[in-house]
Amino acid sequence: MGIIIGGMINFPKRTLSKQNARKVKIERLIDFINEEYVDDVNSDSIVDMTVNSILANLDPHSVYLPPNEQSSEAEIMKGDFVGIGVNFYMYNDTVTVVKPLENGPAAKAGIISGDRILYAGKTKLFGRKLPTDSLYNKLKGEEGSKVLLTVFRKSTNKKLKIIVAREVVPIKSVDACVMLNKTSGYIKINRFAENTYDEFRTGLAQLKNHGMTTLIIDLRDNGGGYLERAVAIADEFLKDKELIVFTKNRKGTLDKTYATKEGIFENGKVFVLIDENSASASEILAGAIQDNDRGTIVGRRSFGKGLVQREMDFDDGSAVRLTISRYFTPSGRSIQKPYTKGEGEKYSHDAETRFASGELYEKDKMKIADSLKFKTKKGRTVYGGGGIVPDIFVPLEVKKGEENLAYILNSGVVGHFVFEQLDKNRSSFKGLKFEQFLTKMQNDDRYVPKLQSYLKDIGLEMKLEDNKKLVKKNITAEFARQLFGEKQYYNIILKDDTMLKAILK
Repeated sequence: MGIIIGGMINFPKRTLSKQNARKVKIERLIDFINEEYVDDVNSDSIVDMTVNSILANLDPHSVYLPPNEQSSEAEIMKGDFVGIGVNFYMYNDTVTVVKPLENGPAAKAGIISGDRILYAGKTKLFGRKLPTDSLYNKLKGEEGSKVLLTVFRKSTNKKLKIIVAREVVPIKSVDACVMLNKTSGYIKINRFAENTYDEFRTGLAQLKNHGMTTLIIDLRDNGGGYLERAVAIADEFLKDKELIVFTKNRKGTLDKTYATKEGIFENGKVFVLIDENSASASEILAGAIQDNDRGTIVGRRSFGKGLVQREMDFDDGSAVRLTISRYFTPSGRSIQKPYTKGEGEKYSHDAETRFASGELYEKDKMKIADSLKFKTKKGRTVYGGGGIVPDIFVPLEVKKGEENLAYILNSGVVGHFVFEQLDKNRSSFKGLKFEQFLTKMQNDDRYVPKLQSYLKDIGLEMKLEDNKKLVKKNITAEFARQLFGEKQYYNIILKDDTMLKAILK
């Protein structure tokens, strides 16, 4: 007893550091609200709000991901998931199959485009406003597990019971890998996920075997992903010990990454397509090619994201992505566009600013800081301060004043429109070969005005007549995707592509 009492008397008085005091303050406030607030409160939502508020005062790319978003993001970046393998959307409150994955579990079991999935086991999926993540969870499961689907097939007006065994379903990050002519190859990358480098290298080797001497890498609308995958792809083109990228943290520590001897396309011509939506890892790849004078960058100034994030996972499945360093291209350029802490809204509306300034239509309207000049390996001048500036400028295809159309054509709206048109009269396309399909679509002018009416019905007033040729090409390409597949989609969408024409010219 004497030892214990003496210890209590002589124990030094503990004081909280300022940092610990702040942590305790937040914890005490949340406990106080939980115990004393007059109404019931979801404390989880308060924590989420607190985290979001803290991160909003850092930079635009430090973000909080709640559990449902984090799981879907992780899945996409992993490059596969276990499920039934269908592309679907909610059509009139019903889960409707747009297209089953070729050779996927649903296709093997007999699911076809246009089928309505009414029940998964005993769970009703129609006539309910189920959240997307809940729907996914009903169709996903353990590899090899089976689910009994009750399906309504409109073409036969019958209900069917179909058992589907779930399998690993790939999520491709390389959308297309095709020869454009006898010597020019084309690879489209939609993001940099875990499997991107493997997909890319396989495609690159195939194109080389077909006699490719010029490669076009399409990074338009690619928002980035894993920096390491972009670096690995850059290594295929650069010679041993050429600098690819370096990062710098707040302590000033530099981490440089160099190319190796392992590249399989170090001598052929390289072109990289970028636009205002190409960001992060896309800019690392484009910057490495440009600064080492290894190829030509074609398109419009890229997004301008030069911040590197590290992810911290929480026990509830949520995560925080925190900016830990900045990356720089080999010449020393920071590609990060300017931002003011706490003004994320202004930062996110940069696209509208670019439209208003006219820089998407005229290269001379681009704001370039003369103070941020850098030199490439061969002494060419390049600029930092916000995105990669292309060597060859190609303006936006849609006419000035119709900029929103560019977003519509790249969204899922056209895909939903096309599905609904097919759903009304799928039999009229039955048995058509691809060339017959092209002739049919070329002679049919009904779909552009129909799309305009469709957009109006969903609250989008838009005049399509001024961009009729472009709109019709996108509609035809989407029909081809849903009827014939991705390869035929790209056969159409790449025809008369303004950036490709600028290169092949």
